[in-house]
Amino acid sequence: MAETFRVLLSDTLAPQGLEVLKRYPQIQFDIKTGLKPAELAEIIGPYHALLIRSSTKVTREVVERAASLKVIGRAGVGIDNVDLEPTTRRGIVVMNSPTGNSVTTGEHAISMMMALARHIPAANASVKAGKWERSKFTGAEICNKTLGVVGLGNIGRIVSERALGLKMKVIGYDPIITAEAAARIGVELVSLDSLIERSDFITVHTPLTDDTRGIVGAAAFAKMKKGVRIINCARGGIVDEAALADAIKSGKVAGAALDVFVEEPPPADHPLLKLDAVIATPHLGAATDEAQVQVAIDIAQQVADFLIEGTIRNAVNIQALSPKEMEILGPHLRLAEKLGRLAAQSISESPIEIILDFGGEATNVKHDSVTNAALMGLMSGFLDEALNVVNAPMLARERGIRVSERRTREASDYVNTLKLTIRTASGAHEFMGAVLGHGVLRITGIDGYRVEAIPEGYFLVLHNRDVPGVVGAVGTILGQAGINIGGLELGRDRVGGTALSVFEVDEAVPPAVLDKLKTHPAITAASLLKL
Repeated sequence: MAETFRVLLSDTLAPQGLEVLKRYPQIQFDIKTGLKPAELAEIIGPYHALLIRSSTKVTREVVERAASLKVIGRAGVGIDNVDLEPTTRRGIVVMNSPTGNSVTTGEHAISMMMALARHIPAANASVKAGKWERSKFTGAEICNKTLGVVGLGNIGRIVSERALGLKMKVIGYDPIITAEAAARIGVELVSLDSLIERSDFITVHTPLTDDTRGIVGAAAFAKMKKGVRIINCARGGIVDEAALADAIKSGKVAGAALDVFVEEPPPADHPLLKLDAVIATPHLGAATDEAQVQVAIDIAQQVADFLIEGTIRNAVNIQALSPKEMEILGPHLRLAEKLGRLAAQSISESPIEIILDFGGEATNVKHDSVTNAALMGLMSGFLDEALNVVNAPMLARERGIRVSERRTREASDYVNTLKLTIRTASGAHEFMGAVLGHGVLRITGIDGYRVEAIPEGYFLVLHNRDVPGVVGAVGTILGQAGINIGGLELGRDRVGGTALSVFEVDEAVPPAVLDKLKTHPAITAASLLKL
């Protein structure tokens, strides 16, 4: 007798998605919407799959009570409402539908730009109030204007293509795309500073990370043209809301169109909502009938395929591997992803090529999955798509990044080694690691310097001249800032030459402390990494 799977829909799904589930007699589904986390935890026990949109919050409590749960399907891109740590630990696959609403979100950004340029919301309100104020709402053409697109992921590319069709000049910033790949879609790739200085309109399409939070802030506004206009249909917090309000009041920014806020809904007294130069929508980027139908169909089919056939697509937390393969590959996958994340935080240019060298017994592992894990780690901090080992190779190809693998059985101090080489326009960077017994991971080398560090937590990485007193000075500065050192690794090219110092610290080192470290005469560079 075929196994029966119980599926719970805790958010409203388009009827076309329900029709997909109805095709499978093995699937029984219930619809129970509007549940608070505690209420969901009470009933989740017997369900094998959970289908959600943005309203349902899958908390640790829910996961702990989900005795039968195998998969969570998110109809849409964002998974901020799912606690990934406990789901991954429990072996629950979390899937999303990353492309179903990309066109809709891109079109909304273009619509917001047009509405902002021509004062459409205010003019509409004026006419409906019985007024006819033509001169008050004189707008700006977008033809021949420069649009700066921050983030050239899936949505950023869609916006760029539409803007080019409107005869705009499009320049873009994305730290993980090559100039050649950008040129293929008609975009001039520039630095972030150049984009900020040259653009008449700026639209952001990046994920919200520690690196992108406040990326359009007071310092950026100071460099912009007078009369620039800002569009944010990505995530609240990428544009510093307080700094934006100040820039509009000063006259530096002519207006802003916002679909997202740090707090949603924003409070009634939010300073941006009081400004006539701001137009706002209630997070409507993905809110079209077509998009809701497509993401419903996509996620229903993905969940059905997983339950019945074991097929994994668009998983954001688990690789498409059998349990036995995962047991063998797991440590190498984790190490490769860590090396990728380390590289992403260490390089300052777009990667042109990545090379993964497998050493010792690691030559026998399933190389594609490990290479894809390295790609996932490298690109995860830069893109507006959810990254996994399924889509990482495709996204790398779209950005013109070459990928290759090499195998060696040369003698080494470690039995299983991985070396990730990142080639950029100005040179190459190497990051080495090893898998020890019982799946223990180590970072063993950075750019030719030998280290041995556990790849977890925060790392303060210093390049310095190999002279006495550096470690003591660093310890004093960190101590004065109340930052504890958990470990220290030192590497050097020769006595009295150059050295690499890796301090394992218990918390993030503030920018002001990093700046102070850089004033030491022997320290040539200082950066904070998180793994």
